[in-house]
Amino acid sequence: MTKRPYTAVLIVPTGIGAVIGGYAGDAMPVARAIAQVVDRLITHPNVLNGAQLYWNLPNALYVEGYGLDQFAAGNWGLRPVRQNRIGIIFDQSVESELRSRHLQVADAARATLGLTLTEYIVTDQPLNVELKTAASGATWGTIAHPDSLLRAADKLIHQAGAEAIAVIARFPDDVESEALQNYRHGQGVDPLAGAEAVISHLIVRTFQIPCAHAPALLPLPLDPNLSPRSAAEELGYTFLPCVLVGLSHAPQFITHSSNLPTDVWADQIDAVVIPATACGGSAILSLGRSLRVTRQGSQTRIITVNENHTKMQVPAQVLGISAISVNSYLEALGVLVCDRAGINQNSLQAAIAPLKSLSPNLKDGGLISPKRFT
Repeated sequence: MTKRPYTAVLIVPTGIGAVIGGYAGDAMPVARAIAQVVDRLITHPNVLNGAQLYWNLPNALYVEGYGLDQFAAGNWGLRPVRQNRIGIIFDQSVESELRSRHLQVADAARATLGLTLTEYIVTDQPLNVELKTAASGATWGTIAHPDSLLRAADKLIHQAGAEAIAVIARFPDDVESEALQNYRHGQGVDPLAGAEAVISHLIVRTFQIPCAHAPALLPLPLDPNLSPRSAAEELGYTFLPCVLVGLSHAPQFITHSSNLPTDVWADQIDAVVIPATACGGSAILSLGRSLRVTRQGSQTRIITVNENHTKMQVPAQVLGISAISVNSYLEALGVLVCDRAGINQNSLQAAIAPLKSLSPNLKDGGLISPKRFT
């Protein structure tokens, strides 16, 4: 029997202060490493977006968070593409000069990277993004005119033929805020991430099309003590390059009624890697269901990473999810290698316990019903 591709999912939830993956693309090295030991990696923009920095992973699928939740639940499949036509939405609040800077980036992506972009559109009302912080420390946000955002997306899709949407919304400049200072020094939660997720979720949920967001902000004053994990966001006027690169090859969302052999579905997932305290998201709840079995009959491995601390306190065991607990992403890589090779990971340890005898006190008088093998 031909083996199908070994597929892993890497999740670092947005806006929860993950010490790895909670900053400017700082989970990208993890994604690059995992991509080397699996056939196919599925992950999301929070992992692969690094502002003006990005890395092409030919075997990675760039899937927005709401779309990833629907995929994990088995509602949507993923259809790999060669290239998407990307439409850009500008928030009306983005100043003329700042918009020009972003348009220059879009033109550079066409001329330098060979990406295909449609016409752009400006929302008919300001989106008026507001940033919020939950009691846990996680970030979220709101937009005042979601209807304006959806009208703009509808026009790009139906009039310009866009197959993926990049949104550039004007975010508040709060240079002196404690949250921003902590984030720049590698100690806090990304103050923008939660609101960004609201924007992309809305478009993906409504149109079932790939979407990602690049916040428009004025350049920050120089900080010589900047954390390396936050530094990618300090390189220029825009976060747009990584978004355009990711969306250019983001898989399309499909339903069971339009299935092709190359489509990817949740029952093809072999393993999921996630921070140990962040297991309460929709995707993990779907993938971690008891006896979730892949097409080849094995259970999906849930691998939780202890050292990637977050502001959440939702471990797998509290939810009744069976998981393999590891200390680091390096250890997670070892588990993936063993699983893909069909090797019991315990056999790599120095001490191996001897086999134990099964108790003869079985039900049904010690007889095993043949039905159990049908």
